[in-house]
Amino acid sequence: MVEKDKVWSGKLKHSGIIDFSELYAFAYNWLVEEEYFVVEKVYNEKITGSGKEIEIKWVASRKISDYFRFQLKFTWRIILVPVEVERNGKRAKAESAKLEIKIEGVLEKDYEHRWENSSFLKFLRGVYDRYIIRGRIEDYETKLYLEIEEFRKEIKSFLVLSGK
Repeated sequence: MVEKDKVWSGKLKHSGIIDFSELYAFAYNWLVEEEYFVVEKVYNEKITGSGKEIEIKWVASRKISDYFRFQLKFTWRIILVPVEVERNGKRAKAESAKLEIKIEGVLEKDYEHRWENSSFLKFLRGVYDRYIIRGRIEDYETKLYLEIEEFRKEIKSFLVLSGK
């Protein structure tokens, strides 16, 4: 069984004018550039009287070695309402949004199930994790945490710049 260590869990919230399709593409492209394989598990769009409600679930994973893999889980909840704004002295259509992205970062160990063939191998994996590569595990947890923070900063910057 894959050993999973939850490294980080939190939310990113934003309210304001956004271009949702640009935000979606920016987040996806950032993950792909960081060599993550992104799978969209859920995309639900519900039309309401005032706009749209969108729910998206992504699972992004990146192989670090034969033993370690980073996994990021994203749950997007967006409420979009069409509005008119003034840009460069002209009226334009835009979308006002309430956005919440839940992010969970997990360090997976033995994701290829190589240490699962017998109870002796499972015991050895426990010894290996606790005593032999403990420092490497802590380094990877720190690296994953920093990547999530970088993603959050990039998204926040994008939202601030695109809202103007």
